[in-house]
Parts: sequence; structure tokens; C-alpha cells
Amino acid sequence: MKFFVSGLVNVETNLRVRSFPVTYYPIDYPFFGINTTISGVGYNIATAAKTLGDDVTFASLIGRDPEGRRIAREFERIGMDSSLVFDDVEQTPVSVILYEAGADGRRQIYSDLKDIQQHSLDPNSVIASVQASDVCVLCNSEFNRALLSVAHAAGKKIATDVHMLNDIHDEFNADFMRYADILFLSDEDLPVPPREFLVKLKKEYAAEIIVIGLGEDGALLYERATDKITALDAVDIGGVINTIGAGDAMFTAFNHYYLRGEPAVEALKRAEVFAALKIRHDGGAVGFATEAQVEELYKTYKFVCVTE
Repeated sequence: MKFFVSGLVNVETNLRVRSFPVTYYPIDYPFFGINTTISGVGYNIATAAKTLGDDVTFASLIGRDPEGRRIAREFERIGMDSSLVFDDVEQTPVSVILYEAGADGRRQIYSDLKDIQQHSLDPNSVIASVQASDVCVLCNSEFNRALLSVAHAAGKKIATDVHMLNDIHDEFNADFMRYADILFLSDEDLPVPPREFLVKLKKEYAAEIIVIGLGEDGALLYERATDKITALDAVDIGGVINTIGAGDAMFTAFNHYYLRGEPAVEALKRAEVFAALKIRHDGGAVGFATEAQVEELYKTYKFVCVTE
């Protein structure tokens, strides 16, 4: 499967805290509890797809600064092509994530995008890669907005994750939802119960697949071909360390399995397995399983799902 992925890459620092809310104290010593890595939703997806065996072309913007150079070195280290990662901004985005280790997976994200939202990727620089792909994963970054119509005109499936919504007509995300064939989001900021919101989304937008991630409660899947909604309980295998990147993992694995021909429900089951294995690690772009590891757990796990 050939993935064209365009999205954010940044330097991410994860900090393990004792509990939420964080109590004030002048200094703490969380030994091995501070970890800085390369991450960002686009990079997470590209790395996850590559681990699953997909042919990945990644596009993004980085800064002309030390963080940007660090990212470039990491691309060289892991052998990922960075020819479409352009240093067109002054400063690279950075993020800090506070997380509480444990099964509830609570985390608090601080994302400093610098001025990247004022920039765009030149469609002419990526059109050949778009045309050569099987799917275009266009993350909901401002610099991708111009690529939506390009991918659509090329007849490519478009997959996007808009993360948090509280309005189906959200001004920033409306274009991404309008062009999406596969649409993912989280339940974290929904104004109404997830199933009710899902019904509104499927009436408003033409996506063939809509998935709402419910965290520890699993996920809801809508298939337009059957006009059915399936509720799938979360895969719980314990050992949770940090849930950052779980949504990116589930989104990527679903695309991987669904677009190669697995039924949507079976693709989502494998995607939940992939996410459950990932959150046993610390950092948004680490801990991704191979296909063999996913299949091993998939074959033995007792899934709970209901289709209506």
C-alpha cells in the first residue's frame, strides 16, 4: 500500500507527573520520567504505516533552527525520505505532554505551533507523489488545505483525523471533513453523546467511513455502504504507560487494513489492537507494532462489538 502522508512533525517532550491536577512544588525528580523525541501527528502516522510495511512518502514543514536539524537527522537515522520535508519556516513546532502513568491514560498537551499555520505546502512540489499513492492521508494542518482539492482531482482516497470537534460545521475543519473518504475524530470535546454526533456527521458529510474514538470505551464506526453503526469495546491488555499517539495509531492501522481489503469492522479490531500495543510505550511516535504482532493478539483476543 502506498501512503502519501502530509502533516505536522515536531519535537515532543513527555513529562510523567504524579497525578492530575498537578500539585505545586518548586522541584521534582521524576527519574526517567522526562523523554524528548520526534513526534507530531503526521510523523506518527508515517512512522506507524512504515512499521506496518506500507510504502510511505511523507511531506511536512520544519524550521531553519536546531529543532529542525534534529528532525532531519532523525529522518536520516530511520531511513525515511525527507525530500518533501521543507525547511520553509523560521521555527519548528514543539510540544510538551504531561501524562499520568496508568490505565486511565490521562494526559495534557501543550502544542506550540509557532507560525506554521501561516504557511502552505506548494501543491506542485508534491503532485507526483499524490498521483503515485493509493491513499492521501492529509492531517488537519493549515498547510494541507490546498492539497485537499489536488488529491480529490487526482481521484485519490483521502483520509483525515480532525481530532476534537464541538460543531459539525467547525470552520477550520469543514474543508477536511468535506473531502474526507475516511474521517476520524475523538469524543473528547463533543457537545452531545457520540452516537448522536455521529448521526449528524454522516448526514452532513459524504465520507464512506466515520470513526469516533472513545478512549477507554472503544470506538464507534459508521459504514455508509451498509448505513450501520458498530460499537466496539476497547482492547484492554494492560501495561498502559502513555496514551499519547493512541489515536494516530488507531487511525493509521485502520487505513492500512481497510484499504487493503479487510472489512471495516475487522480493520477497526486490528487498529484497536495496534493502539493497545502502542500505549505501552512513552512517546507519540514509538511503540508501533508489526503486522505479525498485531495478528498474534488479534487471533486470540475476545472482541466485544454490537452493530445496529
